[in-house]
Amino acid sequence: MDLSGIKGVIFDLDGTLVESSLNFSRMRTDIGCPQDEDILTFIDNMVCEQEKQNANHAILQHELTDAQNAKWLPLGKQMVDKVLENNLPIAIVTRNCREATAIKIANNRIPIEFVLTREDAPAKPDPTALLHIAQHWQLQPEDCLYVGDFIYDQLAAENAGMRCLLAYADTNLPINSL
Repeated sequence: MDLSGIKGVIFDLDGTLVESSLNFSRMRTDIGCPQDEDILTFIDNMVCEQEKQNANHAILQHELTDAQNAKWLPLGKQMVDKVLENNLPIAIVTRNCREATAIKIANNRIPIEFVLTREDAPAKPDPTALLHIAQHWQLQPEDCLYVGDFIYDQLAAENAGMRCLLAYADTNLPINSL
């Protein structure tokens, strides 16, 4: 992870910093979402408020169950430690709900306090959350690095004009190999 020229680092949470066992196929089935469609977009586009509320509740239950078992990924911890050693501002932007995110952060003692969830800003790949953090830090987006593990992370970084590192934390590669 090259931090040359980087003045702030934002991380994704699931699959980047912590394990996730979310079964997105099952989540889609549970709410009637086509398998090739984004779950959050599908829910947002629901017309019936009761169906939307039921779908959000179902997703919340999946996320809360997943949150109880999420553990630090070794590479995720290495990356956070490296950012902290370099005294750079650090944040998390996740598509997770606030409650599940808080459980994952507390259970793993993740030393990051600036956290934006899907309740705080539009979900990735929308760049709003990333841009909000850069503005809060009084940094230009191009001076920030967004680290994630999924295409939505890459798209969010590109949409924000930030550098991006896709880190597949389950590879067990030493941090210098990325």
